[in-house]
Amino acid sequence: MKKFKVIVDTDPGVDDTACIVFMLFDKKLDIKLFTTVSGNVKLKSATRNLLHILEKFGKDYPVAMGASKAMYRETPTAENVHSKEGMGGYIPPKSVKLSPLKEDAVSAMYKVLMEGDGDIIPIVLGPHTNMGLLLTKHPEVIKKIPKIIFMGGSPFGVPGFPDHISFNIRSDPEAFKIVLESGIPLVMVPSDMGRRKAYLTEELVYQIRDTNDVGKFLFTMYDKYWERFFPDKRIATNDTCAYIYLTHPHLFKCKKVEVKVDLEETPGKTFVNFNKKGHIKLTISVKRKRFLKLYMKKLKELSFIKFDMPQDNK
Repeated sequence: MKKFKVIVDTDPGVDDTACIVFMLFDKKLDIKLFTTVSGNVKLKSATRNLLHILEKFGKDYPVAMGASKAMYRETPTAENVHSKEGMGGYIPPKSVKLSPLKEDAVSAMYKVLMEGDGDIIPIVLGPHTNMGLLLTKHPEVIKKIPKIIFMGGSPFGVPGFPDHISFNIRSDPEAFKIVLESGIPLVMVPSDMGRRKAYLTEELVYQIRDTNDVGKFLFTMYDKYWERFFPDKRIATNDTCAYIYLTHPHLFKCKKVEVKVDLEETPGKTFVNFNKKGHIKLTISVKRKRFLKLYMKKLKELSFIKFDMPQDNK
């Protein structure tokens, strides 16, 4: 079986956490490194959340702490969406046993990529600050990156938000511009995928809860993470879409595009032009039924995992 070597850059986050749980047990993945960044929650909480996930699911991958703020501006957080601790209705412990690496994310990414064979793919699930800093400090690493898959951008608009803006991009648009202009092939999985196309219905969320212990864990997070601004109750699968694109690209329809990002009038606004010669692949649709079937299949495969939920999380 071909394995995809990846670096996962993340800001857990409910959607990050759900995505990571599946990634940890995916036999198609060879995870070389996790890096954290300030985004959905502040860096310290994001790192604690990631280390707790690894502990809870019995994994011990290297984790490097990254940027605590955007490159040139103050960094917003999304605690109003993900909750104060970042994991929705699930309350993580205040401290964890695992520790991050002594080296920072940029140093750790640089080392892993330069020692690799040019086949390690960064998957960016949060703001692009770590990648922007890496490419600025070590431009020679560009030749070692075959492509970057990222969740972010909203070329079609999202209800309740200004058209063409997503949290991950507006959090550090300058860093995103550096990534855009690096020349590295990019795959852009906009928030539109998870919110409008591959979302979980209320009925399916309760089915997830009743599937196994992992489903109960996901449900506890999801129960405080229902999407706003939609007439129905739904859970977005934004980051999971980016990960599934890597392992099951046939589920998505893509078009090549050119992307620009605004840094001044509406920082983070993305402009997309369809161009067959563009170096960016934009996912524009997903085979919804097959995506959800795969989601449930992956969940059922985790039925061997048993753990008790803390009393205050039941």
